[in-house]
Amino acid sequence: MNLKHLAITLHADEATDASEFQQRARVLQSLWREEQGYLCGEHQGSRGTRLLGSRLMPEDAITLKNYLTDTIRGVVEDEVCNIKASEGKLFGKPRIFNDLLSSQPLCFNLFGELTQDLALVSAVVSDMTAGRFKEVTKIDFEYSPGRRDPRYLNDRSAFDIFLRCQTSTGKEGFIGIEVKYHENLQGPPGEHKQRYDDVANQMECFGKDHEPLKQSPLQQIWRDHLLAGITRIVDNYDDGLFVTLYPKDNTHVSTALSAYRTHLTSEDSFASWTLEDFVAALRSHSDAPWITAFTDRYLAFDKIDSCLLKG
Repeated sequence: MNLKHLAITLHADEATDASEFQQRARVLQSLWREEQGYLCGEHQGSRGTRLLGSRLMPEDAITLKNYLTDTIRGVVEDEVCNIKASEGKLFGKPRIFNDLLSSQPLCFNLFGELTQDLALVSAVVSDMTAGRFKEVTKIDFEYSPGRRDPRYLNDRSAFDIFLRCQTSTGKEGFIGIEVKYHENLQGPPGEHKQRYDDVANQMECFGKDHEPLKQSPLQQIWRDHLLAGITRIVDNYDDGLFVTLYPKDNTHVSTALSAYRTHLTSEDSFASWTLEDFVAALRSHSDAPWITAFTDRYLAFDKIDSCLLKG
């Protein structure tokens, strides 16, 4: 059996997957669904309804089966299902409930438990930043300092995760995180605004030519980085960092990040972390079962290889 045959068996053979990594990620989520005993979901397209292995059925989606623990489900109920708390936040519904590949559920599955264990996330962040940020005091999901606020970017940009931190010198700082999993960054670029160039000039960390940053696959990275820069300026933070968090084998993201770095004159406000390194840091400080469950769901690609060997 090869990867395509396995994908077909799991209803996970999608023409939209532009790389082997994307196909493997979809297959891994489909395997996880089957291991949990959840029914295969459906996709409604122009040619009718068909099974889709990386999606949950409505009865499993509505009971938050996309989430790994009761604690995480409680955070989702508070942050996403609570109408007042989620007002103004761009949680993609129903994808956040039924799409196993979506990076929004991944954010909750990775950071939901950490909202109850700030000491653990503080230790990990200190490791990942070589001690630059020492203590995480709060975790926010889908955070924007001001959507469509002209003081910031005057658009709807937001961080997937926003960590309010104390720096190594006890000052106020933050880390704004954009999380990628299956994404390939190939969508059409959004409308360019003069405000982006103005903020880029204020940040003083970009080369003179912004044109490549206005196009896919770099524009989304640029806009999130700009949001971090202007958040630090407007909200008077002493330090701020924008991070892209992604699986190491997602070459769509790693290639875009490498290209993006060529347009920077300073990386003081920019970093990229792999999910593998972040999870390794978690493991170095904790043996909590949820970390194993997260790894098994999102990073255990060896399960695919085992299936292929079995034929």
